Amino acid sequence: MTSDMTTEEQISHYISIQPESKRNDMEALHRYILQVMPECKLWFLDGKNDKGETVSNPNIGYGFHVMKYADGSTRDFYQIGISANTAGISVYVLGINDKNYLPQTYGKKIGKASVTGYCIKFKALKDINIEVLGEAIRDGVEKSLES
Repeated sequence: MTSDMTTEEQISHYISIQPESKRNDMEALHRYILQVMPECKLWFLDGKNDKGETVSNPNIGYGFHVMKYADGSTRDFYQIGISANTAGISVYVLGINDKNYLPQTYGKKIGKASVTGYCIKFKALKDINIEVLGEAIRDGVEKSLES
């Protein structure tokens, strides 16, 4: 991927190179998050560090949040992120300080997904309740604005 691509072009390219079933789910999820967060800032992270080494899966990000670190430093980042991985798709809900909140609030009602303090992982969109995912996203955005 070249750096002269716009964020939207990088996102489209990233989704287009996924296997068909995952690509369809990623496209649907991308459209859905844009409906939930219509005015959000879009991000694309290619998963590489400053030295060009791959350190994570590429991510599509939505929204804007200032991440605060224990050492007092801050970093501009997205509120919601999605990423394809070997097992399926991960949705990152960042900015919620209580790491038990997502699993306790959404873990039992979202469907076949693994829910941690900031990540909802599932194999395919058909395995989860998309409305519950939407609630978790809206809730996460609201909570990140409070922190």
